Amino acid sequence: MNEVQRGTGRKILLVHGLGGSWQSWSTVMDALTAERTVIAIDLPGHGATPAEHDSGTFDGLVGSVERYIADRGFDDIDVVGSSMGARIVLELARRGRVGSVVALDPGGFWRGWERTFFRTTIGVSGRLLRAIRPALPTLSKNAATRTALLAQLSARPWALDPTIVATELQTLSTTKTFGDLVGDLSTGPEQLGPAADPSRRIVIGWGRHDRLCLPRQAARAKAAFPSAQMHWFEHSGHFPMWDQPEETVAVILDATQ
Repeated sequence: MNEVQRGTGRKILLVHGLGGSWQSWSTVMDALTAERTVIAIDLPGHGATPAEHDSGTFDGLVGSVERYIADRGFDDIDVVGSSMGARIVLELARRGRVGSVVALDPGGFWRGWERTFFRTTIGVSGRLLRAIRPALPTLSKNAATRTALLAQLSARPWALDPTIVATELQTLSTTKTFGDLVGDLSTGPEQLGPAADPSRRIVIGWGRHDRLCLPRQAARAKAAFPSAQMHWFEHSGHFPMWDQPEETVAVILDATQ
């Protein structure tokens, strides 16, 4: 599994979301590496990590990360996840495989029409980005097109760094397992809890303006993981590390002391 390791101090593992890569954390990497040894991975089928036979399923990705942790001797490592990656770290907490956990806007807590909403909206976005892939670097430089492309994911898409946006959209558009994962995530079972060890620190962060994993789903996440602390990012969409990077860093550092 491709990984990037930087910094010194207590180790934390960063797990990106659907269609992302280790570079999804670029807005918070420098601040985190000043205080921690940060290990950011590319999930199988994403970034520079080849897909495995089951990388088009959520369970397959969880198994890959679980084996990676065991193979690297990272038992009880503190973990931070975003979106699908947030659900992965919660599942690892349920299995008792990790230390402290920060889960930012986790998927897996949608019900009823929310499943169709997720599958339809993110599926359309993926197909659109693949169709316009050659133009993404240019489109990312324009505030109006950034807003149009990222309205579902960011509370302030016009204010995002164009280079970061271009990298993220290019990665999403080239993730070959994207369609399979959307189908699996939208039709699979709801995420179960609780954590195997309720004494371990779990923080579930949620953007008040998340238009993908709707804020109403946070109550279900808290019910599944009753030992977790909820943190609301008041001015954030689906990716707090984009919209409120300084607060995201503060939450991560506090949870992984």
